[in-house]
Amino acid sequence: MLDKLFVLSQYVTPQLAVSRLAGRFADSDKSPAFKNRFTRWFINRYGVDMSEAAESNPEAYATFNEFFTRALKPGIRPVAEAADTFVSPVDGAISQIGQVGDDRVFQAKGQSFSLTELLGGDEERAKPFAEGEFSTIYLSPKDYHRVHMPLAGTLREMVYVPGKLFSVNPVTAENVPNLFARNERVACIFDTEAGPMALVLVGAMIVGSVETTWGGVIAPNPHKVSHWQYQGDEAVSFEKGEEMGRFRLGSTVVLVMPRGSMKWKPNQVPGKTVRMGEAFGTLRASKA
Repeated sequence: MLDKLFVLSQYVTPQLAVSRLAGRFADSDKSPAFKNRFTRWFINRYGVDMSEAAESNPEAYATFNEFFTRALKPGIRPVAEAADTFVSPVDGAISQIGQVGDDRVFQAKGQSFSLTELLGGDEERAKPFAEGEFSTIYLSPKDYHRVHMPLAGTLREMVYVPGKLFSVNPVTAENVPNLFARNERVACIFDTEAGPMALVLVGAMIVGSVETTWGGVIAPNPHKVSHWQYQGDEAVSFEKGEEMGRFRLGSTVVLVMPRGSMKWKPNQVPGKTVRMGEAFGTLRASKA
């Protein structure tokens, strides 16, 4: 009953206004004492492990967002080095993992979402991923919130898709149809040795914004799809494990690869906790 009330309350909440207000608070440096009290409450409430942080003193961060997007100590997330290994891009928990079927991506029991809609509604953009391999990873409040490259690649395109800002926790995923293709999101398309790769950062309730290393905070017109293409000197290349973005208050990452380009490790199953850099899949024959 409480779960249903939680989900129903999200339909009537002014999601965008609440989330943008939270974002302004998280970026504010006007009240250090309040920020420090709230940050310590947050750490205790969610069990944040500050021993892993490059800066372990919560009061050293000028804003809550600086704390939330904190860097980790060097070497604390080793990246699996084998050339044919696809690594986890984030710390989190696997929501779902498997294969796209008839343009539908499995979300939860009885729920799915459209791959084409996830990527901004362009059928040509989605075509290389038809019947492809997907994984969805949920980042909880306690997790490290930077996003890294699962394998080396070159950025080809970025698409901002406006949308709702439902929570993306498991309860909502089980009850809100088409969830990840309804929420605000930023889809990044990379060219890799295994073929194209879609890395989608999905916004959620209270998510202040999504930030990329090449474009900063992505905040275009919230009422229309925006896209950017990167060619020639504008193309940005990344090594496996290199940071590509971050959530300024947390959410979910959806990864999609072409059919047959790779296979997920057998131990990577829904509900499993993952850490950035751990072996997540194995590349098959090169598609480059």
